[in-house]
Order: sequence, then structure tokens, then C-alpha cells
Amino acid sequence: MAVKIDKKIKGYSVVTPEDKASAAAAKSAPVASSVDALPTADVIQMHERIERPEILIGSTYKIKSPLFEHALYVTINDIVLNAGTEHELRRPFEIFINSKNMDHFQWIVALTRIMSAVFRKGGDVTFLVDEMKAVFDPRGGYWKPGGVYMPSLVAELGAIVEDHLKSIGLIIDPELSDAQRALIAEKRAAYAQLSKKNSEVSDHGDLFPDPRVTDTPRSEDVEVTGEGAAFPPSATMCHKCSTKAVVIMDGCATCLNCGYSKCG
Repeated sequence: MAVKIDKKIKGYSVVTPEDKASAAAAKSAPVASSVDALPTADVIQMHERIERPEILIGSTYKIKSPLFEHALYVTINDIVLNAGTEHELRRPFEIFINSKNMDHFQWIVALTRIMSAVFRKGGDVTFLVDEMKAVFDPRGGYWKPGGVYMPSLVAELGAIVEDHLKSIGLIIDPELSDAQRALIAEKRAAYAQLSKKNSEVSDHGDLFPDPRVTDTPRSEDVEVTGEGAAFPPSATMCHKCSTKAVVIMDGCATCLNCGYSKCG
């Protein structure tokens, strides 16, 4: 490419490869010094080489199952990583199960040791919850207080681990939206209103009389108290939320706990 020179040439010099190298080094030197000056964050992640501290933070949960004469006490101890920094993280470190019942001592000890090893390995340990809650007892499960069905004792242990991981922030429980809460409140109110009616024949002797509201509710009535609603005894289990809260409304099975309906 030709370049027209309009001014007089006062002097010139030939650029050598050494000059090009020195110029490039001069340009990159300030950048390198600025990169070295940046602070580096020493974030500690959970791994199996971390030694157990002298003191751990723990929580104990009680399991009262009809499969056992005595209660089970589940203790989960947590380790705090990067304490006092913005990267502070609480992770499960070990789990113990104690009980007066020694019939299942061997498999309980084996299970807790394997789970503790998985906790110390690091990474995503939330998969334990799904694996344990998918275990079914061939003899059948049982109902927990509140109408929640547990297919096995191992599944209830998984539910406890899930609650603990939620409490320390490893599992985020999706909250119900305002629309879902409004739908559930509407279903509960509709069932409460329906349960107050009876099907007595009217004074006119109509074949299909309009149901009238009774002054005293039946024993099947549901007490609408928001999140702590008491569901009727005849309710069946909801396969979506595993709560005994499914009733028949307008000819369709509807859950009063999560709002699920077979009719959409």
C-alpha cells in the first residue's frame, strides 16, 4: 500500500525484531502487574480430606414409628466452611441414629456410615433424599401424624434428611404462588360450606330438593385454618403431596392440601 509523504523527511530508522519484542513487553508489563495485584479468594469446598473439627453443630430429630416399640433419634452434625466470610457454608458432615431397639442395629450402623462418607465426599449430596424416599417396605408403610404417608422407615429417614438440608440452605423449597394459595383456600372454603349442608327432603316433597345448611356441623367437616387445616377422617391420600387430604367435590377427587384435582 503506497503512502504519500507531504512533509520533508528529517530522519529515519529501521525497526528490528528486538525493538518489536521490547515494545510488546513494555505494553504487557503494566497489565501483568495489575493482574498480580488483584486479591485471590481462598474458598474452601467440602472434600474428604477435611479433618473433623473438635466441635460440630448438630440437630437431633425424633422418629416414632409403629414399626418400632421405641423411638429413633437421628442426629445430623454440620461443619461450617469459610466461617466469618461471604463464602460461609454449612454442610452435613456425619449422621447417627440411636434407639433402645437393637433389632436393626446392623443395617442402621451400615446406613449411617455410608451416608456420613457421602457427606464428607462433598459435591451434591441432595440425591440421597430421592434415593431414600423411594424405598418401599414390602410389608407396607404407615401414616405419620398429620396424614402424611411413609412407605418405609428408610423413606422417613430420607424425609428427615430433606428437612435438615432445607434448614441449612442446601435444598430450596419452592414456595406456593399467590394463585396457588388462593386456589387452595377456595377449595377448603368450598368443602367447608358443602359439609354444612344436608340432603333432607324439603317440606314441598321435591324429588331433588335443595340442600339446607344445618346449624351443627358433622364430624366429617373440615376446619379451615389456613396452613394448619385439619382434614376430614374419610379423606384419602394424595399421590402428589403424600397427604391424606383428598375428598370428593362436585364428583371430582380434590386435594385440600396442595389443590391437586383429577379434573384439572
